[in-house]
Order: sequence, then structure tokens, then C-alpha cells
Amino acid sequence: MPFVSVRITRDGVTSEQKAQVIVEITETLERVLKKDPHLTHIVIEEVDTDNWGYAGITTTQYRKQLAEAEGKS
Repeated sequence: MPFVSVRITRDGVTSEQKAQVIVEITETLERVLKKDPHLTHIVIEEVDTDNWGYAGITTTQYRKQLAEAEGKS
């Protein structure tokens, strides 16, 4: 029974997009690994951008800095 966990930031991803991700991951596991789609579980976890960080800052802070830099250009 394959289990795939996908973590993304919570920022405007639609239900349709998440459904497409689930379909495509399931199809890939079936095609490549011959896994039964009825036994394949996909979980999408959405993480608030305040709780996702890299390079020492949160994604919220990073995007704010990016927007400010683009505004200065």
C-alpha cells in the first residue's frame, strides 16, 4: 500500500489543482511501480507560510522581501 505525503504552502492552491496532483501521483505509481490505485493513498498537507521557512526566514517574510525588491525595480 503506497502512501505519499505532499506538503505545500497554503497560498491559493485550488481543490481542482490538488485533485489533479492526487490523480497524477497515483497514475505515476501505477505506471512506474505497477501499484494498485485502489491501495494508493495520497495526503496533501497545507502549511501556513508563517510555518514554512528556509534561509533563516519564514516564507511569509521571504515573499514580502521579494515584493519589496520588485517594487524598487
